[in-house]
Amino acid sequence: MPLLLGPFVRCRLSATLLALWLVLSGFTCTGGSEHAATATLPAAFSDLLPHFLVEPEDEYIVKNKPVTLTCRSTPATQIYFKCNGEWVHQDDHLIERTVDPATALPVMQVTIEITRQQVEKIFGLDEYWCQCVAWSTTGTQKSQKAYIRIAYLRKNFEEEPQGKEVALDQEVLLRCHPPEGVPQAEVEWQRNEDVIDPASDPNFVITPDHNLVIKKARLADTGNYTCVAKNIVARRKSTSAAILVYVDGGWSEWSKWSACGADCSMWRSRECTQPSPGTGGKDCQGLDLQSLNCTSEQCPQTVSGAEDVALYVGMVAVALCLTLLLIVVVLVYRRKKEGLDADVADSSILTTGFQPMGIKPSKPENSHLLTIQPDLTTTTTSYQGTLRSRHDATGKFSMTNGPLLDPLPNGSHTLHNGKLNSDAAAEFVSRLSTQSYFKTLPRDVANTSYGTFNFLGGRLTIPNTGISLLIPPEAIPRGKIYEIYLTVQRKEDLRLPVAGCQTLLSPIVSCGPPGVVLSRPVILSMDHCFDACLDNWAVRLKKQNYEGAWEDVLLMGEELVSDPYYCQLEAETCRLFSEQLGTFALVGESLHMGAAKRLRLVLFSDAYCSTLEYNIRVYCMDDTQDVFKEVMQMERQLGGRLIDEPHVLLFKDSYHNLRLSIHDMPQAHWRSKLLAGYQEIPFYHIWNGSQRYLHCTFTLERLSLSTCELTCQLCVWQVEGEGQSFSLDFNIAKDTRALDSEFLLMDSNATALAGPSAFQIPYLIRQKICSSLDAPCPNGADWRMLAQRLKLERHMSFFASKASPTSVILDLWEAQHFHSGNINQLATVMADIGKQEAMIFLVSDGEC
Repeated sequence: MPLLLGPFVRCRLSATLLALWLVLSGFTCTGGSEHAATATLPAAFSDLLPHFLVEPEDEYIVKNKPVTLTCRSTPATQIYFKCNGEWVHQDDHLIERTVDPATALPVMQVTIEITRQQVEKIFGLDEYWCQCVAWSTTGTQKSQKAYIRIAYLRKNFEEEPQGKEVALDQEVLLRCHPPEGVPQAEVEWQRNEDVIDPASDPNFVITPDHNLVIKKARLADTGNYTCVAKNIVARRKSTSAAILVYVDGGWSEWSKWSACGADCSMWRSRECTQPSPGTGGKDCQGLDLQSLNCTSEQCPQTVSGAEDVALYVGMVAVALCLTLLLIVVVLVYRRKKEGLDADVADSSILTTGFQPMGIKPSKPENSHLLTIQPDLTTTTTSYQGTLRSRHDATGKFSMTNGPLLDPLPNGSHTLHNGKLNSDAAAEFVSRLSTQSYFKTLPRDVANTSYGTFNFLGGRLTIPNTGISLLIPPEAIPRGKIYEIYLTVQRKEDLRLPVAGCQTLLSPIVSCGPPGVVLSRPVILSMDHCFDACLDNWAVRLKKQNYEGAWEDVLLMGEELVSDPYYCQLEAETCRLFSEQLGTFALVGESLHMGAAKRLRLVLFSDAYCSTLEYNIRVYCMDDTQDVFKEVMQMERQLGGRLIDEPHVLLFKDSYHNLRLSIHDMPQAHWRSKLLAGYQEIPFYHIWNGSQRYLHCTFTLERLSLSTCELTCQLCVWQVEGEGQSFSLDFNIAKDTRALDSEFLLMDSNATALAGPSAFQIPYLIRQKICSSLDAPCPNGADWRMLAQRLKLERHMSFFASKASPTSVILDLWEAQHFHSGNINQLATVMADIGKQEAMIFLVSDGEC
């Protein structure tokens, strides 16, 4: 008899079993003591093995409702449950005893409850299971295993039915692959919300893989078809597929020829009436009216009279009047246009190629192919400070397009070498946060950049965050000057609600002011932290509206060229083309458990340790630069230091927690003060992304103050999946490297660049490239080939929808390659296209 069963055995056992039990367990049996889970058997039945009347069945946990497992056996002195190889505590059993009236044998029934937390905690590579074990004085019997699973049903169908038009009597196949779920979803089909029953209508067949077949389409089968998936958790409906059953029709017979008319012609007609088009049907193809010249003998002889002359004179007079009216309209329009041009020209600052003082883009080696520099000597000035219109005597300018900001005081904000003046930036952010729409704008100067821009465009960057805003040339209309800001939101400033299995995949970024009028899209670049496989995810771009609510504005992968937003998804970055400024974020919903987020694991410790205790902090954060920067800044204030390079871990949507443990410490010098074998971070705390930098602290203790060397293994793994192990080997006293000297790449570039200095491609060269490649070329040597050579061909339809496709391609190239771009490589691509216009790059500086 197993040792674990000792406390549950009654003392009235045979002498041999009793002696064995006492030896193994070390317990003393007192006369008359009895445990609630045991019972005695009549002597006549003491040699019978127990058998089960009721065995535990497989169960599903729905939401947070626990399940009950039941086991009934006779004859039995004890019944206990074992789950995943471990005995369930006796206090968790509910026991009932009865007697079988037919056999007089005692019947024992035991029930236990299993909660969702138990399943999630122990859930591993094998499924969670329980079985009961029954004892009699003769021996034991085990019941069948009951498997307990957490029930769920995903929202998104793996394949949805598609609408189509079909001819009468044609076979129709509508496909449906229901969402992933446990238990597997059952499928039914609906037509116009009514359930289809193949048993009552044999024209319908539902295949074993859930597809619907209409054997012969009838006119009555026209309607909206929906695939419905359901299990014990939920019920999901696919998008409806419209099926239109049509009948091929034709023309009626030709009518007889008409009599010969005054124009010496006759005609006949026919109609599309066999049958007439209906319910969206198309008209018949072909002529419905036919004419034929009459013979000369059939033509009626007519003589033009005074009535005809009067008609012709009237028509000529009307034509002359219309011509004169058109001339007058054209003259008025030209006068107004000349006046408008003069107004624009008077504001000479609007043609200024302004830029911060001291900023000059580096010239790559051997860049002779791209040597044209903008000639702005007659229309530009080198500008330092806030831009104002030259004829604005008050030093302020008016911004009338949308809910823009009040003008800044004259000269209060300046740009020096592209760096923000800290006092000016603080005042600017403070003023923004007082606006009615910007109540949630943080007063975080270190993570906000701003600048003043005109039609020449520019760039805003938040250092060490991967966040930037490219304002292409001509994005701001000529005649307008905007003060634009860019900021990354902190969790205490703005919280984006996520529901269900949704998760935040990017920082929350604000650019504005919202409501400004843009002539072409700007490009907002920001990091993301998912595996960039849209087969695994439904990723939505969310935008905060004026009321503060979040709206879905784009489903990634299903962009329409007519939408004001478009995304270029890269391995770690999303580049958003947007015709509107505002607050944006990426939110993802996994389509199956293969979806994974990237976590960045970063290890810190105290820079100085004068006690026996030594703490190691392990941060588990979204793998985006802005969160890493925030943790680095926080640890700098705490006096922490990095003790290992950051590591990346894929965290899957499997509902399983993240576990961390430390092993292989030299026991002679160190010991762990952690009571448990590991620490655990709950799945949902990581998945929803609302907590930006979760961490665990491992408290170690050295046995002597003279011990400074620490070697150990850090293991990080998700309960059911693969993990990673990192070796740590360092001296806690001598390792004094700076917090960010090696692992935090310091971004020394200016936070705000305006005009030509913001771009790698000189302005005039850019114009010549666009004029050379925008026009379609029969052999494809145009903007299409440029997109292919830059590996952007998947966005062809988006580029083609723009007035200048080449310009949009160059905007994207600028956004991707500002820090590491090789302008020689771009020149080589242009030369490889093989057009004669590529010779424009060989123009000398003097010719520019």
